[in-house]
Amino acid sequence: MATDTVERMSSHMRGLTVTTIASLSGLAAGIVANEITGGAATDTLGIVVVVAAIVVQFPILKALGVDIDDFSTKDYIFVAFMTFSLWFVSWGILLSAATR
Repeated sequence: MATDTVERMSSHMRGLTVTTIASLSGLAAGIVANEITGGAATDTLGIVVVVAAIVVQFPILKALGVDIDDFSTKDYIFVAFMTFSLWFVSWGILLSAATR
């Protein structure tokens, strides 16, 4: 008798995938923000870029097999914080490198 089983991602792989995607999205958002704003730190378009990077991650995670329906508020805050942190650091480095 055959039974259908759905293979779920292990909790370790789920955490690793979410952290990797959030970090890479933040890094990409920092680079994109620097290119779009032309190295102007006062331009608010950089914030739009990081918010878009946060929102775009959830369909990507779903496509990679992460069950985002099980996300709690803590998970959403984690994704937003990791993306924001990497965006802030990478854009800050790019902005300071442009002034030299």
